[in-house]
Amino acid sequence: MNDPTKPAARLIEVVIDEPTLVRRSPDAEHERRVAIYDLVEENRFAPQGLPEGPYVLRLSLVEGRLMFDVRSADGEKLSKVALPLQPFRGIMRDYALVCETYYEAIKSAPRSRIEAIDMGRRGLHNEGSELLQEKLGQQIELDLDTARRLFTLLYVMQMRG
Repeated sequence: MNDPTKPAARLIEVVIDEPTLVRRSPDAEHERRVAIYDLVEENRFAPQGLPEGPYVLRLSLVEGRLMFDVRSADGEKLSKVALPLQPFRGIMRDYALVCETYYEAIKSAPRSRIEAIDMGRRGLHNEGSELLQEKLGQQIELDLDTARRLFTLLYVMQMRG
């Protein structure tokens, strides 16, 4: 039964394919959990040409692609979208460096330096989110907040060890 206060074009569950999920730092695990929680709480996820949602999304990394396995609320497989990661490599590299600098800075840097680094981090995050929206545009419509949370998950999934 659909809740009239919840739009159908939304995710009700997000699962990361466990084989692609390696042990992460506590900060990365926290970011992953928060991104998934926030995604489920509020999102706009409208796959083109599929029956009305809500949807379950399974994410995995397969041969240099981010796989979006879209399923119905009862688990029926509806669609798979493969997003090549090549266009994201530069942004991911820059974002990783800025995040590393940010986490180091919060230990001892002056507030003004932390805020400046954080502004750069948010700018790169927005750039990656907008690219994600653009690359998925013909297949899945996302709002910016949903794209931001998915970009966070992509970043965490790509982190090494």
